[in-house]
Amino acid sequence: MPHSAPDFRCRSQLAERMDSPCTRAQLRANLRDIARTNRWTLAHRPLLRWLDSLLPSLLAASRPLRILDVGCGYGDALRRIDKWARARGLPVQLTGLDLNPDAVTIAAEAGHAATTIQWLRADVFAYAPPRPCHLIVSSLFTHHLADQDVVRFLRWMEQHATIGWFVNDLYRAPVPYYFFRVFSRLAGLHPFVQNDGPISIARSFIPEDWRRICSAAGLGDGDVAIRSFRPARLCVARRKPR
Repeated sequence: MPHSAPDFRCRSQLAERMDSPCTRAQLRANLRDIARTNRWTLAHRPLLRWLDSLLPSLLAASRPLRILDVGCGYGDALRRIDKWARARGLPVQLTGLDLNPDAVTIAAEAGHAATTIQWLRADVFAYAPPRPCHLIVSSLFTHHLADQDVVRFLRWMEQHATIGWFVNDLYRAPVPYYFFRVFSRLAGLHPFVQNDGPISIARSFIPEDWRRICSAAGLGDGDVAIRSFRPARLCVARRKPR
């Protein structure tokens, strides 16, 4: 459904189709195309660079490393982390968490039979990890939340992550918004992706948003690193003091 151009000075309140009821087949096709887009745009690169920067701390941590992905969707970020850890000989315990039970099933089906990733259906704000996580990550999750819930989420990660956390989301700006509207149609991506991709960008963040949200969560400028990555990614990294 066409929608009017957003005001990029503030986060859009438009709803995404993937957040509405749909069949598992529709959701699977949608998540698969989001994962394809992530691969084409090297969307996991910022997360992997952050993991590399933490390597000395990770090597010194207790084993296995417990990493939680909130809003895991198709599970492609966790499978990429699994590959990263295997290449470095790091034993990991990977858990993907999603509110949508169909997404959890789809993520489990999409993985290799030999994988040991655990997939859980839960509301993050009602979930308490059985053991503290070393790292908590999320990708394309926070723009689905209202500002006050993003603040809650940062506080939740502060409580449950012992080494740090990483938010990988989108940069709100006109160029990626209009580019993706055209690109998604030319690439023949799923109709949900064609509709939701520009909305996701309009619902996402600029650095000033993240500074305000982090401040509301009790985090100062020196506590987090807010950095943009091309194309159209804006990430927030938190490395806790030893």
